Parts: sequence; structure tokens; C-alpha cells
Amino acid sequence: MGMRTSYPAGTFSWVDLATTDASSAKDFYTGLFGWDVEDADAGGGAVYTLCRLDGAVVCGLFEMPEAMRATGVPPNWTSYVTVEDAGAAAARAAALGGTVVDDAFDVLDAGRMAVLQDPLGAVFAVWQPRARIGADRVNDVGCLCMNELVTTDMDAARGFYGGLFGWTTAGSDGGPTMVLNDGHVNGALFAATDGEPSYWRPCFTVESTERALERVRGLGGTPLVDPIDIGHGSIAMARDPQGAVFTVFAGEIDP
Repeated sequence: MGMRTSYPAGTFSWVDLATTDASSAKDFYTGLFGWDVEDADAGGGAVYTLCRLDGAVVCGLFEMPEAMRATGVPPNWTSYVTVEDAGAAAARAAALGGTVVDDAFDVLDAGRMAVLQDPLGAVFAVWQPRARIGADRVNDVGCLCMNELVTTDMDAARGFYGGLFGWTTAGSDGGPTMVLNDGHVNGALFAATDGEPSYWRPCFTVESTERALERVRGLGGTPLVDPIDIGHGSIAMARDPQGAVFTVFAGEIDP
């Protein structure tokens, strides 16, 4: 199984969902991926839901506060990258032309994070772990397996993230540009099409992309892209009932 006890700096380690209806989101994703959910006190009366698979924490979700809704932010998944120092990462992102949406702050005793935006508009977070490393389990069926950036400027995205995290990229004919962290596949870049904005989306492993999309429909979500054969597996895209976009993958995956 893809159990983890730590993540190297520059590696994606967590995703969470900001949604307008946490109860409905729980029903959708537990029905789709088989997760169990556990509400936790996030301080100040806020609730943060941990999503578990066979006891292992795989991601989180929370209901968007009114202040966030008032800004017009739609339901979305946020991807987190492990760093040694969240404050230093935020300062570096700003120096590279990015925007610090929320400067580094403590998340109880779990860790320290900052919310950032790249120069093309994609929002992501950095995570400095303390009590929580991020996800306990990745890559297995029902778990996060990839983080994908849709960007309006591939060259600018390469420059920004390479400067921030030291990532390199490797292209593939007719496919996405793979993101490498210290030589290991860590994500993917896609060129935005048809007026798409720049954004990060998570990809979760499933046994079958066809069956996953059938469940999406049955649970009130919307399939966006039918399964595409990418050689070592297939990938498909969907939107949950509140509007957050994600992808699913079935095929060969690293443990």
C-alpha cells in the first residue's frame, strides 16, 4: 500500500475541498471513493472534516465560510506542497511574481501553511508539517495519485514552480508535461484551452474510470471528460454537485 510517514520538500502531500455544502460533499465523495469521514474541531467554531480510507487519512474538506463565499470563490480543491519553511516559501513565491493570498499561519499543532497564487492565477498551498505530515496514504485506489496544473502559460509556469520548488519538467508526445521533484514524478502540467483559467486539480486512483464516471452520474455529479487511454492507464474528469473539478485515473501507479 502507498502508506507514508513523511514527504520530501517539494512533494505534494495533501489536498482539501472547500465547498458550499459539506454535508452533500461528504455523501458524494464517500459514495464515490468509499471514504469514511470524521469531523474535527478546527478552532473558532469551524469544522474540518478528515476523509479516511481503511482508517488512513487521505484528504480533507470543509464548508466555505461566508467571507470566502463573498469573494466569489467557487467550490474547489486545493493542492498542498510540503516545504521546510512556509514563511520562506511565501516570500520566495512573491519574489518570483506570485501572490501571497494568506501568509504563513499555524494550523493548531498539525503544521504551518500559506496560501499562494502563481503569476497565472492558480491557487495552491504550502505545508510545513508538524503533528500531521499530510496524507497517510496515497496512490492506492481511493487515494490521491497526482496533482495537475491547468495553466494559460506553460513556460511561465515552469519558470515559477522551478524557481519556487526546484521542479523540472519532462514532456511526452501528445500527452501532459510531467513535473519532476528530485527526479521523481510529482505532478503534471496541461495547457489551458477554450478560455480555461489557470488552476490546480487533484487526481484520485480508481479501479475503473468508466465505473467511476457511472458513480459520478448516480451521485449527482457531472462527467466532463470521458475516459482517455494514456498508455499506462486511463484518465477521466468530473465535477462534483457543488462544482469542484477533479480527475480519476485507473492503471499502473507507483506504490
